[in-house]
Amino acid sequence: MQMLQGRRWKNQHEKLAFFKNGPMRSVYMRAYFYRSDIMQCVSAGSGALRNILLTISYDGRPFHGWQIQQNALSVQEVFQDALQKIIGQDFQLKGCSRTDTGVHANMYCISLKTTHVIPAERLKAALNRFLPMSIAVHRAQEVPSDFHARYSCVSKQYIYKIWNAQTRNPFLDGYALHYRYPMDTRLLHKAAQQYVGRHDFTSFCTADKREKGDFTRNVHMFSVTRDRELVTMCVEADGFLYNMVRIMVGTLLRVAQGKFAPGDLKTILQAKDRKKAGPTAPACGLYLNRVCYKMPFGKDDENGG
Repeated sequence: MQMLQGRRWKNQHEKLAFFKNGPMRSVYMRAYFYRSDIMQCVSAGSGALRNILLTISYDGRPFHGWQIQQNALSVQEVFQDALQKIIGQDFQLKGCSRTDTGVHANMYCISLKTTHVIPAERLKAALNRFLPMSIAVHRAQEVPSDFHARYSCVSKQYIYKIWNAQTRNPFLDGYALHYRYPMDTRLLHKAAQQYVGRHDFTSFCTADKREKGDFTRNVHMFSVTRDRELVTMCVEADGFLYNMVRIMVGTLLRVAQGKFAPGDLKTILQAKDRKKAGPTAPACGLYLNRVCYKMPFGKDDENGG
């Protein structure tokens, strides 16, 4: 990866060519399983501006998050590359959330604005043909012109998976945190209820220039459940700060270790000091699990329909 340090590309096409055809080809092909199919672009025709909601899922291991970055491969970049093969460059994409390197998505929503006339269902099929195996499109639907994947969202749900056993699970490498020490999930579930409600989550946010203004968020629910060795933490809120979920998880692990008392979470919230909370849990166990919208064409649910 040293060859990437300080490297600059003229445009995104040059960068993708470097990954697909240059010295990084073997890594690219192994990590992303890029399709070699060749398919002609669908004729654009002359249509009015459309807004299409695309619902996808992806394996976050090969990617440096959703958003395009200068020196790393992202989900958005690979998605746009596939989209250009189908409809050319006549589009604008807006993602529902930032995600970090290695974070997964069971559900991720994208709003696509284009004048291309390709039917939504045909677009879904075409994207799944061009995208790598690490990304799948589950749904494509027309939405109102003012819909925005990020700003129309009313809540999001994340889950964090922990493999709680002495021996690691090789099939969960990169998909769950391996934590070999005892965990009282009932105790952790009870402690986590202190997160629920409207609070200032400054103590649970990594300092970042992207986070400005009000650090208050309304957490609707937080659960800790166990299915044999697999522990799942689930949290839903009207919004999340940078690294908020991972710090919440890391703080609960401190409770599991006896380094924090269950009642300390309230004090940590009130402190509004990042140093008072636990560490940031690794990205591998985190999944964006559900995105909810309040849509004119449907009830409040995970897809607005």
